[in-house]
Amino acid sequence: MDELTVGEVAKRFGITVRTLHHYDEIGLLRASRRAASGYRVYTAADLTRLSQIIVYRRLELPLDEIASLLDEGDVVSHLVRQRERVMSRLDGMKNLVEAIDHALDKAMTNTPMTDDDMRELFGDGFDDYQAEAEQKWGETAEWKESQRRAKAYGKEEWVQIKSEGEEVEKALADAFRTGVPADSDAAMDAAEKHRLHINRWFYDCPAAFHRNLGDMYVSDPRYVATYDESFGLPGLAAYCRDAIHANADRIGP
Repeated sequence: MDELTVGEVAKRFGITVRTLHHYDEIGLLRASRRAASGYRVYTAADLTRLSQIIVYRRLELPLDEIASLLDEGDVVSHLVRQRERVMSRLDGMKNLVEAIDHALDKAMTNTPMTDDDMRELFGDGFDDYQAEAEQKWGETAEWKESQRRAKAYGKEEWVQIKSEGEEVEKALADAFRTGVPADSDAAMDAAEKHRLHINRWFYDCPAAFHRNLGDMYVSDPRYVATYDESFGLPGLAAYCRDAIHANADRIGP
């Protein structure tokens, strides 16, 4: 490597002349010799040391620590240490990129659901259920809380809500299909899962309020017919209501 003046070093390494002067003043990097004109001249050894300084600075080490590191070992040990530090930084950056990618993927796929998205996921019956629920409970704190939470959910959450809801409905339908009474443990346990599902995703749902929701299963003959027909189990809606009431009696207010 050629010997270089301060200006030439600054240009080649992308640093300022002022930085080189500062390194000289604190003894971190001094030019090994001066030209006849009096200008500082950096030798190949000086430039190797500067390369090491630049790497350590990019690793955000303070200058006094860099000076100690450079004064305690040979070139090979410095390069090994620098490589270890760089690889450690790369691992950290890789983890950071993965975290950003995960957040980006979630932000892109978890956008708020439109009404059309909800109908596609839950079917056209979603509109009827929403309308009836709003008519009955639209002025309640529970309804307002459910609407507040629902606005924050994206497709990922709604898919999970649907999946969990289907599991609850299946448990109730299975209990009905096997012929166990609505106040059996199997039926009441399924009703309790229904209450906890609401509690988790929409609003606090104590037993007393759950009773009111149970009554919705039989309050509109059109809903009863649609619900029973969707499962092919006439009487299921009334059974669900009875199981919810039985569970409310079991767990109390």
